[in-house]
Amino acid sequence: MKTIFLSLILMLVCGSVITAQAQKNQTLKVRVNQQKSLARNNLTIKFVSLVEDSRCPEGTRCVWAGNAKIRVKITDSLGKSEIFEMNTNMGAKGASFAGYAVNLTNLEPGLRANVRINRNAYTATFSISKLTR
Repeated sequence: MKTIFLSLILMLVCGSVITAQAQKNQTLKVRVNQQKSLARNNLTIKFVSLVEDSRCPEGTRCVWAGNAKIRVKITDSLGKSEIFEMNTNMGAKGASFAGYAVNLTNLEPGLRANVRINRNAYTATFSISKLTR
């Protein structure tokens, strides 16, 4: 009985720590050719360009899901910057820079059969978290 009780308490404590860690992540939506800064202005993320978009269009059947690749410029509070390529499905989905992990979590709009998307209409969603040691 004591073992079960201690196990429950341990699960509650660990669950609280995991929840607190998850709350530190920030989400940022950036349109192509625009940039946004984190709330604390530690990083600025610029969605430089769409490199390719071969994702499977909605409403169609494809042999594979395809991939979209974007180019992103990340700048820290000191002005140091670096350009990264991020992918939706294949290849690197994110990067580490200036003590942060920046991951591409979504790219909109999705492709649709027989619909051409303006390359300036894309919006990327990023998840940003502070790296800890």
